[in-house]
Parts: sequence; structure tokens; C-alpha cells
Amino acid sequence: MFLSFITKEDLTNHIIATIKKYGEKLTPYNLKKFNSNIIDPIKLIFDKSVYGLSWEEIIKNEIFRQRDKSNNNDIGYFHQRIFKYFKDCEVPLTGWDVIYKPQGGININGDDTVSTVYIEMKNKHNTMNSSSSARTYIKMQNQLLSDDDCACCLVEAIAKHSQNIKWQTTNDGKRLNHRLIRRMSLDKFYELVTGEKDAFYKLCMVLPELIDEIMKNNSEIVLPKDTVIEELNQICDKEKIPFVLSVYMLGYGTYNGFV
Repeated sequence: MFLSFITKEDLTNHIIATIKKYGEKLTPYNLKKFNSNIIDPIKLIFDKSVYGLSWEEIIKNEIFRQRDKSNNNDIGYFHQRIFKYFKDCEVPLTGWDVIYKPQGGININGDDTVSTVYIEMKNKHNTMNSSSSARTYIKMQNQLLSDDDCACCLVEAIAKHSQNIKWQTTNDGKRLNHRLIRRMSLDKFYELVTGEKDAFYKLCMVLPELIDEIMKNNSEIVLPKDTVIEELNQICDKEKIPFVLSVYMLGYGTYNGFV
């Protein structure tokens, strides 16, 4: 058996869909794209020397930084949409991120059994400010007012600790808490919906090899071939200048002395 709570085919399809969400970040970087926001050559030179990197490594790191900066919640897509493959889970297009409705109900906190759990997901514990926390909490309160047979959970992919606790927050100086409004780490939510204490760990263990397999064998996914180093080397050869000067020219090409 692959994993008891998701088939290899479904997980493979979900990984492919997540990789495709990277979109333009898989577009190769040429010199024009690399310097589209104008590189700070002094920073590159400091970074190269301080971290003991080669020019190729420092250029690759800068390309990675630029790609990562344009992140558009691709991994959030992975964390949320995977639950559409889980038994009794729904991933609606709007409203809640996940709705879990198991037959026979679910014990949410050791004391209360409810029919439905409504989930809001966040990537990191520190991505919500006080205003967004209050709005999310009030949304959950309103859900409890309209349905007295449910619970609501804030699920954090990267929480400070493994936890399933009562969520306490503050709105207009007033402390808010309710036994059916929970704050969970992702591993605890996997445990809740699968019944397996180490379900999330098991998923993590199969991911690296499966992602590598997909990247090697899926013809629809093409790794970018960046040409920044090659183009800078061509400039050096053509202009008969050292590599460091070609880097300076990225930011200071019109400055006195560089022209």
C-alpha cells in the first residue's frame, strides 16, 4: 500500500498541478530578465566574498531569490487542495478552505462531537495580523451561530508547535475564545481527518522521491535553462573586460567611468 489516505495516482496528479502553478517562475532567466529591476552590483560582490561563493553560485542564488520573491501561494495551493482527495473532505471554490464532514461525526476537542468542521488554512503562524485574525475569528463565530453542530479550525502549515488547542484572540481589546473554535498544526489536522497520528509524517516521507520522479519523467514539466552566466561571459569576451566589470555594468552601465 502507498498511503492509506491518498492514492499514488491522486498525489502524483496533485504534485503536477502544484508544479504547474509555479507558472512563469519556470521561465528561463536571460540577462535582460535578470536585470529587469536593476541588480545592485555592490551587494552581489559583498555577498560573493562574505559567503565564499563563486560567481556562478551568487548569480544562481540571485535568480532563486527573484523567483521566490514572486511566490503566489503555490505551496498554499498544495496544502489546501490535497484535501479534495481525502475521504469526507470538500474543498469549495469560495468560503472555507476545507470542509470536513465524516459519517458519524468527529470528536473535535476530547469533549464535543460535531458533524462538520470548517477550516481556514494559513501557511505560517505569523502571516495573520491582529485585524485578519479578528475577521477570521468572527467568521467562525458566525458559522457557529448558524450551525450548532459544527466546529471551526484555523489550521497552520508551519505552526510553532504540534497542537490542537482552543484559539484565543483579541478584538477591540476584548479576548475571544470558544471551545469549538480551534487552532491546529497541520499534522494534527491530518490526524483528525485520517485517524492516523503520523499521517502527515508519512506524506512527507514519500514526497521527495515522488517529486523527483515526476520532474524526471513528466514531459510537460521543463526545468528552466538560465543563460545569465553565459551572456555575462560573452560580454567579457567581446569587450575584453573582467567578469566583475560585467557585473558592475548591470547597475552602473551609464555611470561616469563605466561608459
